Amino acid sequence: MNPTQEERFAGSIVGQALGDALGFVVEGQSAALCRAYVEDRVRPGRVAAIRRGRYPFGQYSDDTQLARELMQSYREAGGFDPEGYARRVAAIFSEGRIVGYGGATKQAADRLAAGVPWDEAGTPPPAAGNGSAMRAGPVGLLHADDPAMLARVAETQGRITHRDPRSSAGAVAIAGAVNIAARGEPVDHLDFLAELADLTSGVERAFREHLERLSGWVSLEPREAAGHISRVGIEKDAAEGWDEITPFVIPSVLWSLYSFLRTPDSFLQTVSTAIAVGGDVDTTAAMAGAISGARVGLAGLPEKLARRVNDNGSWHAEDLAQLARECSALG
Repeated sequence: MNPTQEERFAGSIVGQALGDALGFVVEGQSAALCRAYVEDRVRPGRVAAIRRGRYPFGQYSDDTQLARELMQSYREAGGFDPEGYARRVAAIFSEGRIVGYGGATKQAADRLAAGVPWDEAGTPPPAAGNGSAMRAGPVGLLHADDPAMLARVAETQGRITHRDPRSSAGAVAIAGAVNIAARGEPVDHLDFLAELADLTSGVERAFREHLERLSGWVSLEPREAAGHISRVGIEKDAAEGWDEITPFVIPSVLWSLYSFLRTPDSFLQTVSTAIAVGGDVDTTAAMAGAISGARVGLAGLPEKLARRVNDNGSWHAEDLAQLARECSALG
């Protein structure tokens, strides 16, 4: 059955939450450990008893929390409201509700809480983390029929915390990928990446070139592809000691896209690929999960795993899905 746009929206945010939760367990770990986790736990669905610190499996992190806050700000304002969203970003940090976070996002949230205007609070370059991109998925569905508005909003919501144009381009790429995936059309990776390249070219031209390079890596097996993607855009010295995907926006966004394009019709395989490489895997799996969920819809997610997602005992899958349905009416 072909999912409705409403169910694709629900699939995207719940898919993001599930990818996030699966990756959160092994965030920052080596490729070897993450591959073993995928083979021994994720693929067979044996995750019920695992936990990270005080968090049992199902807890998702700031990736999904901030995407959810963006959707709530839309619902409240009836559209994109950067001031309202900025207030929510400040509040979730100042009230201690955030679960895991990047330094640049925390710095921006602190400035917002201190009264700095939303369009001045973002951490300036060269901070180019993936905090803008990880939460941009809903924008691709809220502005599904207006590519120019999609790009503008994805960039603007990202600048609240990250003012580096590379971060903005990453946000546009993820929003655009969710938009394309939700159309339900056959996925040709060359066409898919060409459309994203056009969408991002007005934000940061070099990002277009990275997307074009990715088109030649999709056919490579994951270990070989990771060797290329993990170092894209990173200065040589910064890559020393890293065999995994870092929180830097370019490789993490490219790896999420690669994971989806390898297996566009399998949510679990997509998320498994995103995690198995190691590194910032809660974010790569969250972004890949948002794209995949938009394609397969809510019914295409592994139900038993999806039922486990939550945020400290609240905001379960059904709550996220209901929020998505309400936002779908605005899109």
